[in-house]
Amino acid sequence: MGNLYDYFSAPDDDTALTAFDEGPAAVGLQVLDAKGIDPYLLIGAAEALLTGTTFDEVAAQPRFNHLLSAPEADSRWIVTLTDQLRDVLAEASTERLAAVAVPWSRTEEFHGSADPGILADFLGRLADIARQARTQGHGLYCRVSL
Repeated sequence: MGNLYDYFSAPDDDTALTAFDEGPAAVGLQVLDAKGIDPYLLIGAAEALLTGTTFDEVAAQPRFNHLLSAPEADSRWIVTLTDQLRDVLAEASTERLAAVAVPWSRTEEFHGSADPGILADFLGRLADIARQARTQGHGLYCRVSL
């Protein structure tokens, strides 16, 4: 079946954790469902491309994939995404997202063969959430379900 990822915004970490059991939509948070686009390798690679930095620089940020939920949970977790990602997505044009989707689609994590159009659409929908999150002073999160 594969891993499922729910990308969403919340005003703070405690509110984000309310999405742990039932999911972000069930607690009234705006959500983008994704299958196969994990918040560590793939979103980290996208963030590096969007910011013009390295993956290691992205991963060194304190809120990069910071685990909020209990580490012993065996099939579900909630992690934070960086404010840098929120801000760069909020500022990105459709053209910029489409341009980034091309090299992103060729990364090793996608086995060099993902569809850039599908990835650009995903980034555009995530950017919509990021714009609203930035306007409201919210952060971005991901709920991972196995």
